[in-house]
Amino acid sequence: MTSASQHRGQGLKSSSIQRGKRGSGRECTRNIIPKYKNSPVQSPSSPLAAAILHCWSPPPSRVAVPHRLQFKQWMPGPTSLEMEPVEPQSLKKLSLKSLKRALDLFSPVHGRIAPPDPQSKKVRLSHKIGVEYKGIRSADEIPRPPKDSANQILGTSNALALPGPNDSKDAQKGGAQNALVVGPSLQSKGPNNAGLSGKSTTIISKSGSSDRNYSTSALIERMPSRWPRPVWHPPWKNYRVISGHLGWVRSVAFDPSNTWFCTGSADRTIKIWDVASGRLKLTLTGHIEQIRGLAVSSKTTYMFSAGDDKQVKCWDLEQNKVIRSYHGHLSGVYCLALHPTLELLLTGGRDSVCRVWDIRTKVQVFALSGHDNTVCSVFTRSTDPQVVTGSHDSTIKFWDLRYGKTMLTLTHHKKSVRAMAQHPTEDCFASASADNIKKFNLPKGEFLHNMLSQQKTIINAMAVNEDGVMCTGGDNGSLWFWDWKSGHNFQQAQTIVQPGSLDSEAGIYALSYDVTGTRLVSCEADKTIKMWKEDETATPETHPLNFRPPKDIRRF
Repeated sequence: MTSASQHRGQGLKSSSIQRGKRGSGRECTRNIIPKYKNSPVQSPSSPLAAAILHCWSPPPSRVAVPHRLQFKQWMPGPTSLEMEPVEPQSLKKLSLKSLKRALDLFSPVHGRIAPPDPQSKKVRLSHKIGVEYKGIRSADEIPRPPKDSANQILGTSNALALPGPNDSKDAQKGGAQNALVVGPSLQSKGPNNAGLSGKSTTIISKSGSSDRNYSTSALIERMPSRWPRPVWHPPWKNYRVISGHLGWVRSVAFDPSNTWFCTGSADRTIKIWDVASGRLKLTLTGHIEQIRGLAVSSKTTYMFSAGDDKQVKCWDLEQNKVIRSYHGHLSGVYCLALHPTLELLLTGGRDSVCRVWDIRTKVQVFALSGHDNTVCSVFTRSTDPQVVTGSHDSTIKFWDLRYGKTMLTLTHHKKSVRAMAQHPTEDCFASASADNIKKFNLPKGEFLHNMLSQQKTIINAMAVNEDGVMCTGGDNGSLWFWDWKSGHNFQQAQTIVQPGSLDSEAGIYALSYDVTGTRLVSCEADKTIKMWKEDETATPETHPLNFRPPKDIRRF
């Protein structure tokens, strides 16, 4: 049996060789390669494939192959079986290659700069001249007075003659050709510019051809600053320090009757203090984490609190106990606000959602989702936009409370918007971030201006009263006071930690004015509550206003 099978194998081998002798190399390829196309042995390095290639490739001396076929068949180089896979190239590598090819084609000399274009230079110079000498006109455009009244006009005009290097002989020839006239000064709309006159100032060159370059300050009338001048405010001073909490004091809210205020702390308690004397009246317990938000209703006897324990509670101050809890937040609640006209409560937290609750039914009306990070500040208005939120994603969003959707997103800040304050009487608000304090208009959200100084710290809280005094509290214990209208920083105070505390505990976490706006309460990291008021003995003479209007206003 073995000899017969060997004989059959030799017969098959000889017949395949004879077929290869009769036909050309291409016909052998068509007949043999499909048989081994799907076989696992495809590499010419295996002995079986090498044997197959040896079988169907006849020597060129015996087989008559056409010249073209012979050239293609015996051309040096890898065959179809020996071709290496093409290396996959990234899009960046291909783009760099094409860029280099374009540079080689169109910019063969890399070190040589392209020659300047005279036309573009002319346009650029003409634009600069137009901006610099916008208000200057030639004397040819002004109607000339008659010769008889020339002496009278020269006696009463405010013309300023600039002397030239030549004598006065040239002045009669070409004096009128180089006369420069400054047009009437633009009157500002601001109240500070009421006393400015709109008369024109004529500046006449005395010589016809002068080689001297006079300063542009002698040609153009200096424009007054349009920045509003700040109102003088007396400085604020600390007059009371209240200690009673056993942890960081994180939130504060005043009673609408202005007789007491409440503070929430990291010791998980809410304490109620008397405004006049600063004495403790009541301590409420119920939260299991620090309390970050407080609000007191002006319509009912309810107080609302929110904390890191994901709980939002409604306290009845007649019974001094919790009567409702609002469940729905997935993480800690950082801010809280009450709607001024509707029975709605708004809370924002680490789950990046501002939730709107019905106070009576405890139902979640809306979940205002759209922020990418923690919602850490919120305030409400009676008109659109009724809800404004600030987030750690450095954006401020205006919300439509009818549909629960975003009306507008402000992206002016570069850092987390940790605090916002609405002006009590004007339709505008301010937002504080580590990069800047910005003021926006309402309801359209138009950017008004930046505050003229930078506190250069993380600002955790801010408040504004009706007199236009805005205060901001920082992580480093700095308490700055600003003029709302101009953005001028008129006082920089620094809190003093209570004895036994570290200097690093001089952080301000919450600020609030009382109902009258004459007293300020700051909640701090040294477990104290400080009360501030205006210095009654200060006058504009003892504390002068050191204000310099900004030269260029940074828009963003």
